[in-house]
Amino acid sequence: MPQFRRFSSVVLIFILLLAQASAQDSPRAITPAVKPAEVRALWVVRTTLTSPEKIRAMVQSAKDNGFNTLIVQVRGRGDAYYRSRREPRAPELKDQAAEFDPLAVTLTEAKKHGLEVHAWLNTSLLANLDALPASPNHVYNRNPEWLAVPRAVAADLYQMSPRDPRYRARIVEWSRGNRGELEGIYTGPANPKVREHILKIWLDVLKNYDVDGLHFDYVRLASPDFDYSRTSLNNFRKWLEPGLSKEQRSQLKASIKLNPLAAAEIHADKFGEFQREQITMLVQRIYREVKKRKAQVTVSASVFANHENAYDRRFQDWRRWLSMGILDVVCPMAYSTDTAVFQKQIEIATSSAHAAGRRVWAGIGAYRIPSESTVEKINVARTLGSDGIILFSYDFTTRTSELNPEGKYLERVRRSAFDVRPD
Repeated sequence: MPQFRRFSSVVLIFILLLAQASAQDSPRAITPAVKPAEVRALWVVRTTLTSPEKIRAMVQSAKDNGFNTLIVQVRGRGDAYYRSRREPRAPELKDQAAEFDPLAVTLTEAKKHGLEVHAWLNTSLLANLDALPASPNHVYNRNPEWLAVPRAVAADLYQMSPRDPRYRARIVEWSRGNRGELEGIYTGPANPKVREHILKIWLDVLKNYDVDGLHFDYVRLASPDFDYSRTSLNNFRKWLEPGLSKEQRSQLKASIKLNPLAAAEIHADKFGEFQREQITMLVQRIYREVKKRKAQVTVSASVFANHENAYDRRFQDWRRWLSMGILDVVCPMAYSTDTAVFQKQIEIATSSAHAAGRRVWAGIGAYRIPSESTVEKINVARTLGSDGIILFSYDFTTRTSELNPEGKYLERVRRSAFDVRPD
């Protein structure tokens, strides 16, 4: 009998294990993967954050027209549309009560309607060319040594004190004469103090606001004409020299005595590599510090959709950022009016992001095209497997124009792209 009981017990255990395995293999036990909801986002320029009324109207419009994510510009030109300990309050808020906090109001209103809010922070762009900052606490005035310097005036400025008023004047004068690729005055990412300042801004927002995401913009140099500041040139030389022979270092030292730009000019390819590395270091450090504190917060970046232009002329190596895992979402600004160009750019971005296990939200230049073209591009992005779309910008849709004759741009997009989307 004891042997029979032992045999029965073994059989029973075997039957139970078999039944469990069968249940696990049964189709009824499989829970289908839930596809994440499509992100339908709007870039919201800071001009909409200048009053509670504008903010409430914006949130209501986004909700009514099927959008679920707001990317709101809270650092425009080295100033703040939130309560900042690091930078001055934006002068555009001067007519509002001191207690008015645009980001806080946006969060309160958006959460009522179930919308996500991502804080959009301009990184290197610091000041407009025709409206230079007046506040003494603005970086432009407080830390002129942080400014990115164009090559054309770099030799003259190398020996000049940044505190000399002529220093900034030369940068502004040259920039105003070369507006083709310039939106304004930039800071130089090769300066460790600049990178530290930007990190503190991000962490300030992260600590004090319950945002769903933080969004890089202008995380790049303006053009290959920059950054030839003294700090950048000196740090490049330190970065370069360990890879040179003793003879090369000696020759370089002699050349720099005659021309402070010698290292950057002789080793132009390496200088480009160095600039890309400074920007990548900034993105990497910010990403890691954000995730260390609030892992659930999404880190995204607006990037040049033409990846070759981004890499060669802006030193913005966003495909590498994806492969390194230091971005959650890449947002290519595919603003071409030509849908074929848009398709190619989003295809490259989507394949790059998905290969790295990251996401892509396709940026559409709505301000340049009628709503029908925006809808066409939304459908192309969906076909390519994009995880969402972003329109630039909400603010355009509030103005009547030839492209928006009735002021109902978002409503037309909703009817054609959101209301009728097939399952």
